[in-house]
Amino acid sequence: MPRLTQPRLAVEAPARVRRGYFECRYGQLHVHNAMPPGGGFEEGIPLLCIHDLTGSARIFTRFLALLGQDRSVYAPDLPGFGESDGPASRAAIADYAAALGDFLDSLRLRQVAVLGLRAGTLLATELAIQRPTQVSRVLMVSLPLLSEPERQARAQAGGAGADGALRPSDPLRWALEAATQYPLRERLPKLTQRLLVLRPRDDLWEATARVRELLPSARVSDLEQPAAELFGSAPQRAADAVREFLHT
Repeated sequence: MPRLTQPRLAVEAPARVRRGYFECRYGQLHVHNAMPPGGGFEEGIPLLCIHDLTGSARIFTRFLALLGQDRSVYAPDLPGFGESDGPASRAAIADYAAALGDFLDSLRLRQVAVLGLRAGTLLATELAIQRPTQVSRVLMVSLPLLSEPERQARAQAGGAGADGALRPSDPLRWALEAATQYPLRERLPKLTQRLLVLRPRDDLWEATARVRELLPSARVSDLEQPAAELFGSAPQRAADAVREFLHT
């Protein structure tokens, strides 16, 4: 008698995350990326992920593997972070955004969506303003729309890391200084793209909600996970939210 077997359900495997180097105005930009195994013309719009002004793009590794199943996804180490070359002197947020623009030019992408995490939302904002035709949609996770007392408190703290060891010439310190000087409240309303704001329950919970005052049309989604957990241990939640927004 023939042996009966259960049909196997097709399960889409995570995409492979690769790394490479690309040229930008500050030297080489180290980029994590993932894309569908077959590539081709059925991919969704590419996504550029911008990490916070701490750490590196490695935080997006598990997220890239999931979202790369149906689109090309790129997460560069920002200039001066991770394995990317940094500026030789202080740079403004507009300069960091322009360096990411160099990377987009090297890919010759006609359109791209941009996701920013925490202080990475400043670069996402500026890049979208600089390139309104190329950047089609913007996604933000934990938006630092700080009140003036909150901003001054962070500026006085100097943005020191856990060990408090930052030198005046440290590229990390330059980036943090650029972030405190960036006029987010004035720049954010200049966005013309559709905007999704994911609001994790973290220290920027109240600050993120203020986006409704500046951009009433923004779509805001409240989440229970902190931002770090969202991409680290619960990346499927982030991937589902991003994929649904990019498909609509």
